[in-house]
Amino acid sequence: MTKAKPFDIPKREVWAAFKKVKANQGAAGVDGQSIADFEVDLKNNLYKLWNRLSSGSYFPQPVRRVDIPKVAGGTRPLGIPTVADRIAQEVVRRYLEPRLDSLFHADSYGYRPGRSAIDAVRTARQRCWRYDWVLDLDIKAFFDTIPHELLLKAVRVHTDCRWVMLYVERWLKAPVQKEDGSIESRDAGTPQGSVVSPILANLFLHYALDLWMTRTYPAVPFERYADDAICHCRTQAEAEALRVALAERFAACGLVLHPQKTKIVYCVDTNRKGRYPTVQFDFLGYTFRPRFTAWPNGTYGVSFLPAASQEALKAMRREVRQWGLQNRTDMALNDLARLVNPYLRGWINYYSHFYKSAMHNSLRRVDFHLRKWVRRKFKRFKQKPKGAREWLAHVIRAFSIKVYS
Repeated sequence: MTKAKPFDIPKREVWAAFKKVKANQGAAGVDGQSIADFEVDLKNNLYKLWNRLSSGSYFPQPVRRVDIPKVAGGTRPLGIPTVADRIAQEVVRRYLEPRLDSLFHADSYGYRPGRSAIDAVRTARQRCWRYDWVLDLDIKAFFDTIPHELLLKAVRVHTDCRWVMLYVERWLKAPVQKEDGSIESRDAGTPQGSVVSPILANLFLHYALDLWMTRTYPAVPFERYADDAICHCRTQAEAEALRVALAERFAACGLVLHPQKTKIVYCVDTNRKGRYPTVQFDFLGYTFRPRFTAWPNGTYGVSFLPAASQEALKAMRREVRQWGLQNRTDMALNDLARLVNPYLRGWINYYSHFYKSAMHNSLRRVDFHLRKWVRRKFKRFKQKPKGAREWLAHVIRAFSIKVYS
């Protein structure tokens, strides 16, 4: 008679977790094993993982750390678990999400089914019209500093499942392998890039911020996307008091409110008077600031509106330059379209929701490089920039190759 496993984890959950990890793709971890490598012996690999998870003998490998550049400068540490560890984390995430998501605050938007960053930006835009002041929060190195004990305490409130608690704790304590190969132990934080980190981070901030705000400042609405949050205040004094109170609250939770990056912003528009030093803030890739716009009644004025941030637009232009379209004369125009259109669709789908004209200059750089490509590929246009522009416009219209809209 086969002895029962200590933990009852259905095999179908491991299979479903693998399919999700495969769909998300991602780089190899410290073992160098890619998803394609894992699939070579898929049945055996999934069985071994299920067996280890069910018996309690599963231990994660170190997380591979990669420093990725930030849009605004500097780097952000990204943690890349192995494929097997990502599958195991997805099993736990699938267990936790239906138990936690319904408990989360209505204004928590990050990494939740049916919610998006655009939803958060849209709500922020509407509230900036109703509230004169914004407190723009920045938690210093949030994902690297979450106290493990407080996080595990929060998880225990919502589950007594032994294998979930066991593996969450092991993932939190798993060491990091740096790019030089050295191993670094961890006593705080949950790595960005980890499958289970988003829901754990949401749970921690649910208690550290969301419920605290609801209880302590019920009249102050806010939007939070993971660790990125803004609060709407009626007066400057209210915003200043909230800033002090939040610094104390975060300190009690083992976090630090960044003293320079956290700022109080006045939401200037036609109807709001006075001069203040800070009248804009960035939120989820959008810059909120006073902008000249047409109003619904047919008149014009200044409204406090979001548009793609300068950092986001610079990143677009940098990506376009890296394509080197003008040098790809060995490719047909249809091939170039297949290369660039996924990027363009992504930018347009995200940044065209609000004040989409802010993107036009950056996206026109694609046309600029394509015209160079035409002049290099076809000798008859070498000295005829106008002819190249007209030819390209005709081809785009004829074959519906939409570079941007």
